[in-house]
Amino acid sequence: MMQLRTNQRKRKTIQLAFLCLLLLAAFFLDIALGPVRIPLRSICRIVLSLPGEDSTWQYIVTQIRIPKTFTAVIAGCGLSVSGLQMQTLFRNPLAEPAVLGVTAGASLGVAAVMLAGGSITTLYTIRELGLSGSWLITVAGCTGAAAVMLLVILISRTVRDNIMMLIIGVMVGTVTLSIISIWQYFSDPELIKDYLMWTFGSLGGVTGAQLYILGLAAFVGLVISFLSSKMLDALLLGENYARSMGVTTQRARVIIICSTSLLAGSITAFCGPIGFIGIAVPQMARSLFATSNHRVLIPACCLIGTILMLLCDVIGQLPGSQAALPINIVTALVGAPTVIWMILRKNNLSIFG
Repeated sequence: MMQLRTNQRKRKTIQLAFLCLLLLAAFFLDIALGPVRIPLRSICRIVLSLPGEDSTWQYIVTQIRIPKTFTAVIAGCGLSVSGLQMQTLFRNPLAEPAVLGVTAGASLGVAAVMLAGGSITTLYTIRELGLSGSWLITVAGCTGAAAVMLLVILISRTVRDNIMMLIIGVMVGTVTLSIISIWQYFSDPELIKDYLMWTFGSLGGVTGAQLYILGLAAFVGLVISFLSSKMLDALLLGENYARSMGVTTQRARVIIICSTSLLAGSITAFCGPIGFIGIAVPQMARSLFATSNHRVLIPACCLIGTILMLLCDVIGQLPGSQAALPINIVTALVGAPTVIWMILRKNNLSIFG
């Protein structure tokens, strides 16, 4: 028995090491490839801050590609862990952050700026508060996500059943999206076009101080998630078992919802809605590591989610072409077939290892 456990630990260590190497390769590949062809030697020199390289290439690598790559890392980690927590909380392999309406809440906040106020509101905000349009959209998205999160937390205090919480979350998201649809119906076509472009998702708009704020929000959410590993393990086996282990289910639910909302809300506000990562990656992690231990699954989801997001970004850039696909389209093209393949392979999906 001891030998079996030792072999399992060695296998998981090797798998994690392999994923780390794959992550480094995907990270560098995302920096190296893009619409503008830059020699590999020059990219290495720029990354190492060595002098003598073309100033245009330096700007492209340091101000565009590297921030975009770090944004992909943050988004991949945050959305994957958010999906893992939702699937554990609701004991549903198809749950993701959107089920609580957090993504819809962020979209509502952005719609309030881009559709209701339009360019006039943005101009007044820039003059009075010194904010750029991107900052205004980010603040609006975070506010919308936080408002929905607060509403869900208040409801969770009175609803004890997780399935009912799942249904309520879907209904809150549906109502929120309906409000957005009404706004779109009465808005100018140009404003609708700008909003639709935001809904496609983008990793390239997060730079400077925004990247630090996004990184800080994601770091706090991930720390809360990892500290909640034992709580998540207990909830996975049902609320009655969790109570027998001394877990206060109401408190656990609030902590998980807060962590998920912080991760998904901040990422959606900064990058737009990005789908399928939260559904597909937890399933991939469980399949690869054959475990339901969240101390293993959370780091595994971070690694796999980051690799998948980086590769999606590489695909979306269409190397050798001047065009680029929105990240939400690429993640859907990759994530949906992955989920279908796992369903056909296992005949069903399970959140148990």
